[in-house]
Amino acid sequence: MSKTDPYWSATIAAEKVVKERAISALPVDPIALAQDLDIEVVAKPASAQGVSGMLLRRGNAFGIAYATHIDSIGFQNFSVAHELGHYFLPSHIDAVLSNGDFHESHAGFASGDRYEMEADHFAATLLMPRNLFTKAMLSAGDGLSAIEKLAAKCRTSLTATAIRYTRCTRDPVAIVLSTGSRINYCFMSDALKEVKGLTWIRKGEALSTATITYSFNQDPERVRHADNAHGTSDIRDWFNGNRSLSATEQVIGLGKYGKTLTVLTALDIEEQIEEIEEDEALVESWRPRFQL
Repeated sequence: MSKTDPYWSATIAAEKVVKERAISALPVDPIALAQDLDIEVVAKPASAQGVSGMLLRRGNAFGIAYATHIDSIGFQNFSVAHELGHYFLPSHIDAVLSNGDFHESHAGFASGDRYEMEADHFAATLLMPRNLFTKAMLSAGDGLSAIEKLAAKCRTSLTATAIRYTRCTRDPVAIVLSTGSRINYCFMSDALKEVKGLTWIRKGEALSTATITYSFNQDPERVRHADNAHGTSDIRDWFNGNRSLSATEQVIGLGKYGKTLTVLTALDIEEQIEEIEEDEALVESWRPRFQL
């Protein structure tokens, strides 16, 4: 993480809250934190859909309502933490409550709104503080299995955990959220960003038909039943590039959410690149040179 990260300030703000509240173990309970701040927290009826949560204000008192139509403690914790982001982040209260005494949120890294994205990154950091999260990562393994273990430990959603994983790991990893044949968004670890020649995946791009994810998404029942699949993928099918580099592709359906999470892991990508460069150098050294 660096100051060039557009969400650096939101991340730092969350880490500051963790330090000030002396949070020293996982999982972090956002409801207990809100209640310690005299913020009333209530669950919305499961029949109420459309938003992840609400921040409410009456005079100088605040309240948080969170959605329950998605039956996931991880989703609900993230929704509450997202509203705490609006509460803690500078300028958010004035911005999101400018037209009234309540704000409806759309948490989950899918919104293009600056304030929603900042609150999402605040929430991820609050629930998975870097020091505690990276310590837990040491015994979690790698890939989708690691993300699942970390999500269980942190009581966070699989998607939020996967995104946090890419921001904390030193391994070349990417996570992709997709619906049907289209990509919703992608997060890459710093190690993968450093690989030359790769291009950013843009929101709304089509999935390559050569990927395991594309084939998996053709069966909505597999997505709905949280089925999974895995295999080997070519990095070029995801990020273009002029070299064929292999990665492990792990896919899991996200149930009623209707989306698919893909984890791409290329632990040996540096070795692959070195081998390719050695082969290219060898070919170049044997190339005939003629003097005219």
